[in-house]
Amino acid sequence: MTTTFTGTAPAAVQTERRSRKTGARTVPGVPRWAYWAAHAAALTTLPSALWRLPMTWGYGMGFTDEAMTDLHVPGWGSVYVLVLILLSELASFATLGLIQPWGERFPRWMPFVGGRRVSVRFAVTTAMLGATTVLLYTVGYFYTWTHRSAGSPTGAWAWLMNASFAPVVAWGPLLIAVTVHYHRRRRAARPA
Repeated sequence: MTTTFTGTAPAAVQTERRSRKTGARTVPGVPRWAYWAAHAAALTTLPSALWRLPMTWGYGMGFTDEAMTDLHVPGWGSVYVLVLILLSELASFATLGLIQPWGERFPRWMPFVGGRRVSVRFAVTTAMLGATTVLLYTVGYFYTWTHRSAGSPTGAWAWLMNASFAPVVAWGPLLIAVTVHYHRRRRAARPA
């Protein structure tokens, strides 16, 4: 049995059904493009995290031994890299809150705010500050791509590093697009 969906509302229903199969719910009114943009944004940091992870174990990933010593890896530098991985993954995962119920109402398990509605202003301001931060990071990324410091990866290692960090460039624009949609959708849903 084949069902054909046309228009925005049925696509949102189709997206909601599809996401239920994976255990995550998408709120009604989220078009397919926003669904995919939010998920793509959430995945943009994964390649760089996978590239950084071996560094926490002391594997150089193309950095010279002197550079690894300067970075204090292994050592407290490993802890810094691990925290950086966790924070970037959590921040990118938060993009999904713009299309799922927990972005409209805080989960009950959260202390002090559990069960309360998420303020549109709070969510949009937080997301836009995050997008601005990511866009600034992108400028730094392009600078470090063209101006390598001593001991940085070269050759194939440099290409692997660049390929791992390149998806992060898409995070800012994807986050902005999903945030604008979130703002419009939540404002339109407000009772008059």
